Amino acid sequence: MYADVLIIGSGVAALQLAKKLRRDLNVIILTKSAVKNGNSNMAQGGIAAALGSNDHPSKHYMDTLEAGRFHNDFDAVLALTSEAPSLINGLFVEGCMFDRDSKGDIALGREGAHTENRIVHGGGDATGKTLMDFMLTKINENIRIIENMHVFDLLINESEGRCIGAKGKDTNGNIHRFFSNHVVMATGGCGQLYEFTSNAETVTGDGIALAYRAGAEIVDMEFIQFHPTLLYKNGTALGLVSEAVRGEGGRLVTDEGKPVMEGIHPLGDLAPRHVVSQAIYNLLKEGRSVFLDISSIENFESRFPTITAICKQNDVNVSLGRLPVSPGSHFLMGGIKTDLLGRSSIPGLYAIGEAACTGIHGANRLASNSLIEGLFFGKKLAEWVNEQPPCEIGKMSSSPESKGRVPSTGYLPSKEDIKKKMMKHAGIIKTKEGLLNQLAWLESFQIEKWIATEFDDLSPDEITRACMLITAWLVTDSALKRTESRGGHFRQDYPVENNHEWLRKRIIQCRKIEKDGKNEQIKTAIAT
Repeated sequence: MYADVLIIGSGVAALQLAKKLRRDLNVIILTKSAVKNGNSNMAQGGIAAALGSNDHPSKHYMDTLEAGRFHNDFDAVLALTSEAPSLINGLFVEGCMFDRDSKGDIALGREGAHTENRIVHGGGDATGKTLMDFMLTKINENIRIIENMHVFDLLINESEGRCIGAKGKDTNGNIHRFFSNHVVMATGGCGQLYEFTSNAETVTGDGIALAYRAGAEIVDMEFIQFHPTLLYKNGTALGLVSEAVRGEGGRLVTDEGKPVMEGIHPLGDLAPRHVVSQAIYNLLKEGRSVFLDISSIENFESRFPTITAICKQNDVNVSLGRLPVSPGSHFLMGGIKTDLLGRSSIPGLYAIGEAACTGIHGANRLASNSLIEGLFFGKKLAEWVNEQPPCEIGKMSSSPESKGRVPSTGYLPSKEDIKKKMMKHAGIIKTKEGLLNQLAWLESFQIEKWIATEFDDLSPDEITRACMLITAWLVTDSALKRTESRGGHFRQDYPVENNHEWLRKRIIQCRKIEKDGKNEQIKTAIAT
């Protein structure tokens, strides 16, 4: 199949891009499951934008830098925070059903590490679903969505080093080739690498692994955000309890009722996520229980219908006023390295949404900055593509693909083993010893072969596990190299920020592919 623009993934960033592209462009969206079976549709919290009378984009800018521990790309943050109000107002005028206040204006809530009320919600705690439902009504006739198409390889024109398409498998195992002038990775992050996570089951790091295999630069993979409050029962994480609950007055307490965050951070329960997650994690390691006290929140069930439904499904009694919680992996700040238009280091390959590392989030994402990032970069990339001259896509089918793939050999670990070991050794609190153990375990599966192997004959489950293995290696290797603690990356053996050596330095990983098909050793650079 041929498309002017091929989008892999179907979240908010993907749909915003498709919506903003010219109507005369042929657009194909590929998603490995159903359109709504991803993180965007599950997003509870909201969308950050400086819309209040006392707020200003400059305040949103500073809050983003503070949460990101100044590892951010300052220009990217300024661009996003400046445009966020117009993006939200534009959707509101178009008819997106954001929650309103008593005057009929967009209601604004507060979340952790924000100094002003600037969080826009839809459906109470169903903001992602509200936005996705609206975006899907805006699908134009030039856009084709293909569900249950598991993309497992990128097609590279060897002579030009340009991405010209992708390969995918349908549910019957048939292989399809898609050729395009513009190939966009919008596949999300890698939350399912961890035992406890808020992420959808589909979010296994595929896009990042495939981009790395193709030779794209990957950056900042050590920065994984752990959300402080997942509903937790009998040793299992059951679903997200939005930070908006703490914004409405929810308080973290121990089983004896002692406030967890008292004396730990000036913002208390609304401290940045990495601070709260570490505090809860330390108590859980001691064998203590942590609860979110919601007794002060009036009309909790109507205010938070999604969370209430999760509680009822798992026999957690909301009326008792205490929800048992635990931290879990939530968001990847790193990913495929891009510029401010979403262009990767490979011509013809782009990345937007959580799969991309744009520099917006720095070392730790500010709450509710993910959906607005997807909207912002979806629009920016569409504007750039709309200005590009047409290309005769049909000629691409005769272009040679990248050589160097070898038949698959060896064994793959189970998903469960990857998740448990990543949680233990490369999770909320890391050490050199734990990371070295994890790296050795991952490399015992001959990871260099899985990076170079041909995926055509693998089952969807094997492809997923291979991608998880590769992405887990990228996270672990990067976490071992950053010998400091910053944002979502906490090293117990290097517990403080080291601004002298590490401020605004990024760890870039890239697989170099020689023309004779030999795979060079992985290159890692630390760049200012």
